[in-house]
Amino acid sequence: MTAEAPYTTQLQAGLGMIPETLDLLRLWEPGMIPARLSDLVVEDGLFARTTARRARNLAVEMFAPRYLGQKGTAAARLKFLIQHRIPHEALVQLFFLYTARAQRILADFVIDVYWPKYSAGASRLTRDDAERFVNRGLDSGRMSVRWAASTIKRVSGYLLGCCADFGLLATGKRSDHPIQRFSIRSEVAIYLAHDLHFAGLGDMALVQSRDWLLFGFEPAEVVQCLKNLANDGHFLVQSSGEFVQISWKYKTMEDCLHALTQR
Repeated sequence: MTAEAPYTTQLQAGLGMIPETLDLLRLWEPGMIPARLSDLVVEDGLFARTTARRARNLAVEMFAPRYLGQKGTAAARLKFLIQHRIPHEALVQLFFLYTARAQRILADFVIDVYWPKYSAGASRLTRDDAERFVNRGLDSGRMSVRWAASTIKRVSGYLLGCCADFGLLATGKRSDHPIQRFSIRSEVAIYLAHDLHFAGLGDMALVQSRDWLLFGFEPAEVVQCLKNLANDGHFLVQSSGEFVQISWKYKTMEDCLHALTQR
């Protein structure tokens, strides 16, 4: 996620789309570009109840930005985890991570609206909460063009629907969703820590990564989470004040994925 990323309406292509993502990951093969995946989706009738245009949009506008960047690294990892039967709940949280990385508007909504409400003990998120957030984005220049009122209303609904798909909110009325208990799974915390490590982040930068805020963790909470996970032997964590040092067991992300499937 980058500070410069503008807010877009791309969530309308499919919100969380958990079943569709699973189907697309099974169909996708390493090296397959979005256009070829789109053609296969139509040829195979993968989404038989949708139009060809809708099926192509799912592949190109929803799936590709989330999972096919960096030559499909995320898709390849997730496909491996599916094939080796990692728990479904962990997959959904990883889908959430990659969707938030691809869609800054979702990431900011979760960090700036959902978690403060959650921490304050609020029981619900409403469309009004989402619309206020979107309007703040407009006022601060986060959109490349000024959105119409109808677009603001639709995108506000997309944000709530996406959070419901990923388990942060319960299914409710279009304008009102109960807040659910949401905590990072151990498999996802291990995955994220290694993903950031192999992306080249130093240990201190790793625990300060904005990705952890998606799961409600400040840096001190990240350190404690990793210390708890260290009991399983994935890494060793030492910390004192502002100092954090992690000794890594796995030499590659592939080693980490294999270990996750053996838990």
